[in-house]
Amino acid sequence: MLGVWVNGFAVIAGGALGCLLRGGLKEKYSQTINYGLALCVIIIGIGGALKSGDTLAMIVSVVAGTVIGEWLRIEDGINRLGDWAQSKLAKGDTGFAVGFVNASLLFCVGAMAVVGSLEAGLQNKPDTLLAKAMLDGVFSVILASSYGPGVMLSALPLTLYQGGIALLSGVLAPLLTESLINEMSAVGSLLIIGIGVNSLGCLKDRIRVGNMLPAIALPCAWLPLAAWVRSLL
Repeated sequence: MLGVWVNGFAVIAGGALGCLLRGGLKEKYSQTINYGLALCVIIIGIGGALKSGDTLAMIVSVVAGTVIGEWLRIEDGINRLGDWAQSKLAKGDTGFAVGFVNASLLFCVGAMAVVGSLEAGLQNKPDTLLAKAMLDGVFSVILASSYGPGVMLSALPLTLYQGGIALLSGVLAPLLTESLINEMSAVGSLLIIGIGVNSLGCLKDRIRVGNMLPAIALPCAWLPLAAWVRSLL
C-alpha cells in the first residue's frame, strides 16, 4: 500500500505548491497556463483513447454509460459534494469545486491507476504507483495554480479508489484481463478529452463528463457478451 499513500501525498503536496504559485500569478498568465494545461490533458486523452482495440466497445460503452449517468444525475451529485466541500473549506473560491472534480477524474482514470493498484495488492510492488505519483504531483501543481485547493481534496477519492482496488486485488485480478483494462482505460481517456475541452471553454454548454462515468465500467459487460456472440457465429 506504500504506492497508494505516496500517490495521495504527492497530490496534496503538489496541490499546496500550486496554490502558493496561484497567488503570485497575474490573471493573464493564469489563463494562458490553464489553456495550455487543457491542451495537454486533451493530448493525454487522445493517446489513451487510441489504444483501444475495439472501437465498437468504446462506442457502446460511452452511449450506454452516458444514458445511465444522465438518469442517475451523477454529475449533480459530484458538484454538490464539491460545493459542500467548498462551503466548509474554501468559501468564496469559485474554482474549488471545478478543481476537485477535474483532478479526481484525471487522477483516477487510466490504466496506471488500475494496474498499479493491482500490483500493490498482489505483489506488494509500488513501482507503477510511485511513477504515477510523480506525474500526478506535477499535474497537481499546474491544476492547483489555476483552480486552487480543491485539487488537494482529490487525494481523498484517489486514495479510496486505488486503495480499494489494492485491497480487493485478489478478487479483481482474474477478472481484469489486459484487454479489458485497455478498453476501460480507452473509454476513460475519452472522458479526459472531455475535461480538456471543458477547460478550454470552447463549447456553449459544458460536457457533463461526470454523467459519463458509468461508461468506464461497461467494457466489463460488453467484452464477454461480444465474445459469446462471436462463439455462436
